[in-house]
This record gives sequence, C-alpha cells and structure tokens, in this order.
Amino acid sequence: MATVACPVPVALLCALLCAAAVAGGGGTDGSPAPGAFGRVYRGTVNISAEQVYAFAYRSEPGQVDAVRVHVTSSSESLQYPVLFVVRQQKGVLSWQLPLIFRGLYQRTYNYQEVSRTLCPSEPAAEAGLSEQLIFVDVASMAPFNIAYELLVTRLKNFQLETNKAFKFTASPSQPQYFLYKFPQGVDSVIIQVVSEAVYPCSVVSVQDIMCPVYDLDHNVEFNGVYQSMTKQAAITVQRKDFPGEQFFVVFVIKPEDYACGGSVPSSMHGNVNRTWNLQRRKELQVMIVPSIPKSVYVQAMFFSFLSFLSFYLGSVVVAFVHYIRVQRKASAGRLSPEDGSGRMTSSLPITASTPEGSSYGAIDESSSSCGHQLSSPELRPPADCDTDSSVEEESDFDTMPEIESDKNVIRTKVFLYLSDLSRKDQRIVTKKYKIYFWNILTIAVFYALPVIQLVITYQTVVNVTGNQDICYYNFLCAHPLGVLSAFNNILSNVGHMLLGFLFLLIVFRRDVLHRRAMEMKDAYSLDYGIPKHFGLFYAMGIALMMEGVLSACYHVCPNYSNFQFDTSFMYMIAGLCMLKLYQTRHPDINASAYSAYASFAVVISLAVLGVVFGKNDVWFWVLFSLIHVVASLALSTQIYYMGRFKMDGPDSDLGLFRRAAMVLYTDCIQQCSRPMYMDRMVLLIVGNLVNWSFAVFGLLYRPRDFASYILGIFICNLLLYLAFYIIMKLRSSEKLLPIPLFCIVATAVVWGASLYFFFQTLSSWEETPAESREKNRPCILLGFFDDHDVWHFLSAAALFFSFLVLLTLDDDLDTVRRDKIPVF
Repeated sequence: MATVACPVPVALLCALLCAAAVAGGGGTDGSPAPGAFGRVYRGTVNISAEQVYAFAYRSEPGQVDAVRVHVTSSSESLQYPVLFVVRQQKGVLSWQLPLIFRGLYQRTYNYQEVSRTLCPSEPAAEAGLSEQLIFVDVASMAPFNIAYELLVTRLKNFQLETNKAFKFTASPSQPQYFLYKFPQGVDSVIIQVVSEAVYPCSVVSVQDIMCPVYDLDHNVEFNGVYQSMTKQAAITVQRKDFPGEQFFVVFVIKPEDYACGGSVPSSMHGNVNRTWNLQRRKELQVMIVPSIPKSVYVQAMFFSFLSFLSFYLGSVVVAFVHYIRVQRKASAGRLSPEDGSGRMTSSLPITASTPEGSSYGAIDESSSSCGHQLSSPELRPPADCDTDSSVEEESDFDTMPEIESDKNVIRTKVFLYLSDLSRKDQRIVTKKYKIYFWNILTIAVFYALPVIQLVITYQTVVNVTGNQDICYYNFLCAHPLGVLSAFNNILSNVGHMLLGFLFLLIVFRRDVLHRRAMEMKDAYSLDYGIPKHFGLFYAMGIALMMEGVLSACYHVCPNYSNFQFDTSFMYMIAGLCMLKLYQTRHPDINASAYSAYASFAVVISLAVLGVVFGKNDVWFWVLFSLIHVVASLALSTQIYYMGRFKMDGPDSDLGLFRRAAMVLYTDCIQQCSRPMYMDRMVLLIVGNLVNWSFAVFGLLYRPRDFASYILGIFICNLLLYLAFYIIMKLRSSEKLLPIPLFCIVATAVVWGASLYFFFQTLSSWEETPAESREKNRPCILLGFFDDHDVWHFLSAAALFFSFLVLLTLDDDLDTVRRDKIPVF
C-alpha cells in the first residue's frame, strides 16, 4: 500500500488538517477541523464564527459506504437557526436547527435533534480503492453564541439482504433509508414492513439510486413509489423498473397522524410552534422477500379458465343425456314437452271448466283462427298467423274499456290461475320481454366504456405519481402485470364472463327448442306449463357478464369513488331475478323494460347520492328512509291487488283519499279477521317488516358503505321472495325435479362458501389507506389468489346456479294445463 501514489484530495486534506492543528484545533476561521467518525464534537457558532469539519475514508471496489450525520442544538430560536451544510463529491445536503415541519392547518413542529443519512457513493470496480471526502459546515447568523453537537458515523448495516429481517428506529427528524440490490435470478421482490405500534404515522418509499434522497415529510412524495403506514405495509418492486438493479427503501415518520386516520391531540390545536420529538419515535422491521415467478402467472391463468370451462363440459354432458332420453321416449312413442322434440303430441283442447267455478282463461283451440278478433280475451291467433303490426301493440289491448273491465273481474278473484294472467298474445308479450335484452345491452355499452376509460386514468395516475394510497389493494397479494398493479384481482373475474356466456347459450338452446315446438304447433308448448319468455333470461346473462367486466374495472384501482362500478349491475341482477320470478306466474302484468330500467336508474342515482352525502348528512338518510318506506308500501299495494288498485274518483282532489279510506275500511275493519288474499298478505307483511327494518337501521346507524347497504336490501328481498315462491310451490302439491333440486342445493352451498370468503376483509376504503393495509393478508390459492379472489370465483358459480334455479324451477309444470297452475 505504501507504493500507491497519494491522491490529490488526500494531500489537500493533510494540508488542511496540519493547518488546523497549528491553529490549535480551532477551525473557527473557516479552515476545516479534522473529523473522526464516532466522536461527538461540541462547539458554538455565531455571525462571525463558523465551524468546518472534514471527514475522510476509503471505499473498496463494489462496497457501498454510507455515512450518517447526527446534530443537536439547545437553541429554540427560529429567527437565528443553526445551519448545517454537508458537502460531498457529487452533492450538497443542508438543513437547519430547529428543523420545522408543518402539519394540518399550518401547525408547526420544531425539532432540535436531527439525523440524516448522506447519499452514498459506490466506486467503480475498475477504480480500485478510492478516497472519499466529506465537509460539514456549521454556521449561524445569530449575534450571540449558539451551542451545538455533531456526531458523524459510518453505517454497518446499510444494505438490506433478501429474506432477512432488519429492525431499526426512526422519527420525523431522523428518517432512515437503506440500499437493496436484486440478486441473480430474482425479477420481483416484495418489501414487507411491520411495526407493533399503530402510531406515529409513517411513510415507506422506494426510490431509484440518485442524489439527493428525498427522506423528509415534505419531499418524500417527490420521487419513487410510496405508501402511508400504521402497522403494516407492502410494496412490490420489479427489476425492470430499475435499470441499475438496485434501489433505496426510505422510511419517514410524519409529524402528525391524520394521514393514517389518527387525530391531532387537543393540546396541539392552534398555530403555535411545538417541540414534538420524543413521542414520535417508531420501531420498524423490514424484510424483502422474492415475489412469485412468471410460471405462477401461467398456472393461475390456466386454473382460472379451466375451472370454468369445466362448467361448459358439464353442460354438454347434461345436454347429451337429455338428448338420449328424448330419443328413447321418441322410440317408445311417449314424447313430453320437456323433450323439446317439436312434434305435436296432443291436439286435445283445454275444456272450459276451471277450478273454483272460474271460467276465465279457458282455451278452445277449435275457435282460434286468423280471422277472429284479437281483442277477444279467450282467443289467440295461431303461431304462424301473420297479423298487422298495429294490432300487436300491447297498448291496443290495455286501452279498450271492455278489456279493463275484464281485468278487474279476473285479477281480483280470490283464486287465480295462470290461464287468467296469460291471456295476451304470446308473440306480443315475447316482444315486450325481448326489450329487456336490447336495453341492457345498450346500457352495458354506454356504462362500461366511460368506466374503462376512468379506471385506466386511475391506473396511469398511480403509475406516474407513485402514490399507492390512491388504490386499496391487498398489497401482500397484489401481483402486477404490465401496467396493472393487481392482475390477480382482475383475472379472478373471468368466471362471471365465462359463466354468463354459458348461461346465454343454455337459454338460447331452450329458446330454439321452444320456437321449434311452436312452429310445429305442439299443444303442450301452446297451452301447457309456464309460458316461455326468454327475454329476461337473456338480460340476466348479459348482466352477469357485465358484472365481471365492471368488477374487473373496479379492481384496477379499488377506492371509495368507484365502488359503485362494482355494484351497479349487482342491483340489476337482483332486480331482474325478482322480475323473472314474478313474471313466471304473472306474465301479462309484469313490469315493462322501460319502467324496470328507469327504477334501476333511480336506485343507482340514490347510490351515487349516498356516496356523496351519506357519510354524515342526517337529512339524506331521513329522505332516503322516507322514500324507501313509501316505495315499499306502494309496491306492496300493486302486488296485493295485481295492479288493479287505482287512485281515482269523480273528484280529482278528494278521490284519492276517498279510495284509500274505502280500502282501509273494507280490508282492515270489515274483513280484519282474514284478508281476501291471505298468502299475498303474509308475504307483503314480512317483506315490509324487512324493508322497514332496513330503513330504521340506515337512519340510526348511517352506514358509510351506502352501495352495499342498498345491495343488501335487494338481496334480502330477492331471497325472501324466492323462499316464498318455493314454499308456495310445494304447498300447491308441485314437485321439484332433480335438476332444479340440485341447482338449489348447489346454490345454497356455493353461496355459503363464497360469503365466508367475502367477509374475510382484506382492505377497506371506509378507512384510510394505512388503516386498510392493516387488514392485508398473504395469498391463499396457488400463491397467486387471495380470499377476495376466491369470493369472485365462488360468487360467479353461485350466481350461475341461481340463474339455473330460476330457469328450471317450474319444469315439472310443462305437462300441466295452465288453468290448473295456481298464481301466488
């Protein structure tokens, strides 16, 4: 080593140190004083005297040396602070004491103890040993002496190692950062940071290797990727994002906790200067672990698609078995409508005799012809009869006075049968229900395109700014792909799209078989069983697919502002299922597509208002609860009277009240012992109690997640109506065939399992991002999917089975005459 020539900086340092020694170790005249690592230097400065310290050390090739400067001062003067300037080979770092941080409402916090890590310099491998020189200048403009202390140390644990935990302490004025280098064969790592204490609030940042390092509260967001943190944080870092294959992990403690959900102490209120240091220290532990390899991505994608393609295989098997049964029955000469063969197995007309002495809805095929008036309620044109389009409008039937009178007689009977509520021309009603499909298709396009554009903007903002507090991911199981931060949450929604398309195929097959039977004038297709209208089923299939699309869009960047994207089509699915269940036994009086979608629009509008005003505004909850109760009563009245309840009278103003008083007197006083329609009354009483309970709960507790609150109302009403329907079906001596029974059991089992995973909360935008990360958990399936992804998988299957229940529930009635099928 003695033969190595002395570099120029070292010679200069030797000369400076000798001059300082001759001056008696001063350095007050601006000349640098010799500095030793690990030694505490005490001194004073004023306007005419400053101190300069010089520190020198050697760096070996490939070795990264970091130096930390610790300074204190007893002075609290903000007018004459002590100024510290650290000069390095490639940069300058400066700060003052007291160090001032600003908080909420311009509160200031003063720190008289500061520790900063200097930006390290890594010498090139071919340069050999290199001499590093650091100057620390201490100065002040004060006319009086101000005391200070200086300590400069070399860090021994500056570089983090893979799979090795490292503990340290930080505070607002004493931030920490460390270096990490990607090992060979590792393309992605997860930085896991934990702390036993919730507060003080901290920030974890990942920054590229560059100087200066932004390690203070007011500038940590200027560079790199960052997260706020209470007890847990996790950041996924990919090698491709750092050309040098290394980065800094920066830890900053914030002067206040409001960013993490905490509150400012009452003693701190007011715009005054405070020293707030000792209580803001936080112990942290960091560990960097390798992320999953690319092969896991491939396995996860294969698993996702193959799992749901197995449903396609099962459907093909069921269709094949059904085809074999049809062929066997055909060869035996005993076809049934369920065979879907399209051949007319019976041409016997339905007699005019109906139970309970009712003759309405009787069908006499011998009198049906194209020349008959379509206004006759008992007659319908044959399936192949061409009629003028002007007479096929539903309004032409409903506006005729005699038809209105006939409706009042039929629909207010005590005992109703399906033939009473399926009197309209089937082609007209089919066209009416097909509007559901075309409308929801139009809504889907116009709704989805802006949503996709918005979430792309969200993801772009996250990638450009590096602010990972914008999106509420499960960061312990967020696997990026391309520009997407959590590809696994998006991939898990593929089930909704695949099963929605499969349901459309199943409905299409049934539709084709039914139309073929109608063309063959199969009497069972014309006059037996539940009238086949598939428009609502098509709409349900589209809604299931769009739920997958919009759920994937929401999970591109899940947050409070776009949660309604994930729930909008859930409202539609629940509403369409209720409409379909009601349409089954009330095909002539079900809501039109226009009124149904208008109602959905009102619900979604209320959901948006709830997101904006539903947090603390009592007036909104009073208004919503009032609307909820009134809507429940109005809908109950329409259902109870089969749509024949009219608020009119000779006096336009007093007729409404006279009619209401008459109904209350007749139904509640004269016949108080037993309502005219007992089954409907029981359903509506239970339904109103449930809805009023929701209204009272919302008014009292005002849940912040208003979208889920409305969805809960829809789901409870749907389950209540479905349970009522199945109970009444069994009570009417109808049976459940094996396929719908299997679907009911599968629906219950899969829904139960899926709800278990749904309530495993992994994040919550109802809280701050830092508090939400406390709920983050590792992956549980294939090392790629978390609990919420499993919820996506299972909920897609549960919705699919639920749709199949509605599709097959009344298959046992295909050979039962419609004047024998009760309405409930």
